[in-house]
Amino acid sequence: MPALDLSTDLVSMSAVELLRGYAAAQFTPTEVLTATERRIEASEPRLHAFYVRESELARRQAAASANRWRGGRTTGALDGVPLTLKENVATVGTPCPAGSAAYADAPPAEADGPVALATSAAGAVRLGKTVMPDLGMLSSGVSSLHGLTRSPWNPDWTPGGSSAGAAAAGAARLGPLHVGSDIGGSVRLPAGWTGLVALKPSFGIVPVDPPYQGRVIGPLARTVDDVALLMQVLARADPHHRDYTYLERPEEAWSSVWQQPLGDAEVRGLRVGLHTDAGSGMLTNAEVIKTVERVADTFDRAGATVTPLSPFLSPELLHQLDLFWRARSWGTLQALPAAARDAVLPYIRHWTEGAAGLSGAAVIEAHHAVQEIRRVTLAATRGFDLVVSPVAPVAAFPAHWAGPTNDPATAMAHIAYTAPYNFSEQPAATVNAGFTPDGRPIGVQLAGPRFGDVSLLRICRWYEQVRPHDARPSWPA
Repeated sequence: MPALDLSTDLVSMSAVELLRGYAAAQFTPTEVLTATERRIEASEPRLHAFYVRESELARRQAAASANRWRGGRTTGALDGVPLTLKENVATVGTPCPAGSAAYADAPPAEADGPVALATSAAGAVRLGKTVMPDLGMLSSGVSSLHGLTRSPWNPDWTPGGSSAGAAAAGAARLGPLHVGSDIGGSVRLPAGWTGLVALKPSFGIVPVDPPYQGRVIGPLARTVDDVALLMQVLARADPHHRDYTYLERPEEAWSSVWQQPLGDAEVRGLRVGLHTDAGSGMLTNAEVIKTVERVADTFDRAGATVTPLSPFLSPELLHQLDLFWRARSWGTLQALPAAARDAVLPYIRHWTEGAAGLSGAAVIEAHHAVQEIRRVTLAATRGFDLVVSPVAPVAAFPAHWAGPTNDPATAMAHIAYTAPYNFSEQPAATVNAGFTPDGRPIGVQLAGPRFGDVSLLRICRWYEQVRPHDARPSWPA
């Protein structure tokens, strides 16, 4: 085996590869952390992925992990693996300002949230917390508190959002594992725009604090294996039972994703729906459609039965979802003192003003529409084992834009493919499937039946292995 270049090879390895290297004593968690920290120092001034760096904590955790590996007494599934958490995942001693200057003086959290507890218990080396845009309600890295987060592929492009810093860090190889959250596409959209793999898991299998309708915690990584590895840790009960929506379920075979061989038998006979017309929101770019159709052809050639799936999310349902979220955020802003409210990103303030003066009946109508989204999504997808669609109708947009249209009036026009699965509670993942002529990544969304997360990730891994060479990311230098 050729000698490793500790300054470059270690940051390019997946978490699964790092664990194998630790077990073989090829390198140590402290060496991996040193290489990762050097890369962060070089990249962070350009990307602005981190809200908080936790270097001292990471050094202590890496040293303790190195001792455990040396003594043959590893503590968990992520022992010694670098990881980041999104800003809204509570960790002791760090505020959770929701990406907004309105909460710049938020008090430090007094307890670790469920995900922070689980990843620490698994031995992960926490690099820090990654940034998000105001209130998590933008699909970009624009924040009144943090400024601008940029894509490693090109600093003129957005990394997406709201898990903006997580996506930027993942694509820049600032650690292999990143935790985000998703209420309408916030792990899948940034992953799709930066070439990463992400999973929005089935609702209720990863504890969230505080829980909210449609909101999940999900992993972003460069490989399907790493997403499955992180899910093995995330999908565990919170010992403090803070998520009343959490569903205790039998232990899932997450390790089958990376430990068992996969062949065409994995997809032969699958009923696959091809969904390239969302029926609402922005028109889907022709290059995106072409890329997704090529993915469907790959499944077809392997023996799946591919059938076009008609649009099922009407413009009115998308409008009512947008209105429901505006009303929720409007209430949040109205509870703030005037000075804090004025500190919120103007785009978000203008967006929430669309709910000013709504009657209670109108808000209830919007909430009923959210339940209708659940119904129509389940009805449309019930006959399929897998639905293949775009993640977003367009590729990455300018970094300084708040969203693909950069207009508060159409702020949610790009989520018609992703949001339905938040409310149907089904798992949905993204894997990179191609690039635009100017090099912007194009992710494909693969969605499956509720609680079929492991099977979905096995299908994702199969596609990851067989996809054309020109769909495989060569990560930015």
